[in-house]
Amino acid sequence: MWSFFARDPVKDFAYEILPDSQETSGIWTLHRGKRKTNGEPVSVFLYEVAQGTEQQTQLAKAAFKRMKTLRHPNILAYVDGLETEKSLYLVTEQVTPLAVHLKAQAEKGGSGELEVSWGLHQIVKALSFLVNDCHLLHNNLGVSAVFVDRAGEWKLGALDHVAPEQGDPSGVSLPTPKAVYPDMERYDPPEMSNSSGEKWAGEVWRLGCLIWEVFNGPLPRTSSLRSLGKIPKALVPHYCELVGANPRARPNPASFLQNCRAPGGFLSNSFVESNLFLEEIQIKEPAEKQQFFQDLSDNLDSFPEDFCKHKVLPQLLTAFEFGNAGAVVLTPLFKVGKFLSAEEYQQKIIPVIVKMFSSTDRAMRIRLLQQMEQFIQYLNEAAVNSQIFPHVVHGFTDTNPAIREQTVKSMLLMAPKLNETNLNQELMRHFARLQARDEQGPIRCNTTVCLGKIASYLNAGTRQRVLISAFSRATKDPFPASRSAGVLGFAATHNFYSLTEIAARILPTLCAVTVDPDKSVRDQAFKAIKSFLSKLETVSEDPTKLADMEKDVASCAQPAGASSSWAGWAVTGMSTITSKLIRNAPGTEGGAAADGSEPANTPSPTSATDGAPAPGRVITIDLLDSYYIVGFTMGSFKKMKMVAAQSEILSFLCQTFVPLKKQSADWSSSGWDADDSWSNDKEGQGQSSAGEEGWGNDWGEEDTDTTLANTTLPLPEGVRLASEYNWDSSSSATKGASQNDLFASVSQRNPAGTAATTVRTEVELGLSKAELSKKKREERRKELEAKRAERKAAKGPLKLGARKLD
Repeated sequence: MWSFFARDPVKDFAYEILPDSQETSGIWTLHRGKRKTNGEPVSVFLYEVAQGTEQQTQLAKAAFKRMKTLRHPNILAYVDGLETEKSLYLVTEQVTPLAVHLKAQAEKGGSGELEVSWGLHQIVKALSFLVNDCHLLHNNLGVSAVFVDRAGEWKLGALDHVAPEQGDPSGVSLPTPKAVYPDMERYDPPEMSNSSGEKWAGEVWRLGCLIWEVFNGPLPRTSSLRSLGKIPKALVPHYCELVGANPRARPNPASFLQNCRAPGGFLSNSFVESNLFLEEIQIKEPAEKQQFFQDLSDNLDSFPEDFCKHKVLPQLLTAFEFGNAGAVVLTPLFKVGKFLSAEEYQQKIIPVIVKMFSSTDRAMRIRLLQQMEQFIQYLNEAAVNSQIFPHVVHGFTDTNPAIREQTVKSMLLMAPKLNETNLNQELMRHFARLQARDEQGPIRCNTTVCLGKIASYLNAGTRQRVLISAFSRATKDPFPASRSAGVLGFAATHNFYSLTEIAARILPTLCAVTVDPDKSVRDQAFKAIKSFLSKLETVSEDPTKLADMEKDVASCAQPAGASSSWAGWAVTGMSTITSKLIRNAPGTEGGAAADGSEPANTPSPTSATDGAPAPGRVITIDLLDSYYIVGFTMGSFKKMKMVAAQSEILSFLCQTFVPLKKQSADWSSSGWDADDSWSNDKEGQGQSSAGEEGWGNDWGEEDTDTTLANTTLPLPEGVRLASEYNWDSSSSATKGASQNDLFASVSQRNPAGTAATTVRTEVELGLSKAELSKKKREERRKELEAKRAERKAAKGPLKLGARKLD
């Protein structure tokens, strides 16, 4: 039992003092420490009782008492304490003496005025709290009484000499600072202590001494206060008031703070305003929070790094977690994340990012996709595949084109971290759907570009099954940039094809592109053909090089090499086109960047002759469920009488343009392996809603009678076929010019071709199919009505009340 009373209380103390360096702070020694249970860092002020130090012991016990009872955000926070016969332990938040902090900042280039302005704001606010609210005098204000925490915020400490302004009621008086430390006399005001000045006169004088030391270093003597030194000009008038000879003219700390906060004052800046807002953020309106976070990202570049890490970041995380701040916190959050180490980023920001991806807020999703480059390196593969990718893939089917586009671009960053199933099956399924069925030409183009860039991450089987079919389909796209991307895709992934595939599948496809109406596409095709032909010639001259040429065909997935920089214009330039499509409604003057348009840095299509008319603007019209957005070039269409009203144009298009088949992207049926073009697809019957579009549906399962398909049905009165119009000619001169256009004539369908194109063009074939589908549905309806009538007649009428027997 006696051993219980004989225990050393220091050993049972919940905090441990680290054996490294220590700093002297008045009568205390400052140590770094930590909590024994969780390792939380703290600061420990230690005072050891010795003989002949009764005055210091009295001050230490007074400070111990004041630290327990005084609570203010700008006063050093008390955490725990221990008082024994031999020593006093005072545990506070982790801090550094201001003198040590300023010395460290000077080695880095000096503290900025923003940091100092906020620090002085905090000290003056703490002094105002003591003087005006608590009616206490600090009596020891100076550099040695100020401490700096991890966020760079200044805290007022050294409460050893704090005393009531009217004196202690108990009659016990504490020794003055100069009685303990004679060199503290230089901080005393020139007037006598019993003068008739205001109670705060001595406090604000010492505040002036603190300001002088912050900007000029240690104060050698009282007379040095007359030399301004490096004190900023905006602060000089207010500083002179603090150290004025007349004690009655010295301002109250609250008045000094208000004067410095006036427009143009030293404490009037974005950093101080941001800090004040963060202190009151819990009581701010949601609209005010939104505006603050929007403006915060522009100011973070000028804020101190420690402040961003330890003050702004926790507020951003709290605002997202509990304040419904939404997407506005993303930009400042990622800016602050640059200051964190990899371990800190993993602990603080990654959990928030993973949670953000599950949000249904479109603004949140698109900002995450746009800024993925800033945090993708911190994400591990398990989190990407199980928690992020399942949410990201919803963007492929989003109705907003901007989200679909950003989702495609994000795959460039996510592909190296995707597992076998997500990369080679799930992602390829969505890419097949976008390339075949998306109504936006730029998105189809970006899908092709992205596929070429991530080809090296695919396994060999997927590459052989997907690449040739995908790029071949892209060369038949109506959007010129997509056709160019398909050609560049072949060139960028040339090392993944066997020579047999090059000769039998790739070169025939590229040769067909050499008569493309767009000259830039033709130029890329010729370059690609020359590259592939050189490989064939090399192996033909030296067959021993075959193995070296085909070494990458069956290689495993590996980081991209030469393909990492190809066709960069397509990915970076497509966003402007898609944004135009989003901003401008179809069919307006602003809709010039639709499927038939090109990127800003892509050469525009050129005609074979100078006399050909320049292409007009592109019109896009949405033809409801069974039609996709159709883009076509208006040459001399303005001269036609049919453009009197938009409704007439819509009616004309509905009767003359071919509805595009909703292709299935199933790998086992008509996905990449189908290698089908954009114009010769089978037609399904009737219109179908968006909900009917499934990967397992076979859109071409209903057969069409080829005999009836080749039969021309009569057109409605007053309507002509689109092929009968001369879209690009408005005079005989232009007509002659178009006849001399070699590529235009070659690219036209051959009248003496196969049975599918013998009688009519693609437009006429589409019209006859539509009429045929309608006729078949009508015949089927009549047949069902006839069968229903026969069954009804055979059974006879039922009597009222009679029960029908099975």
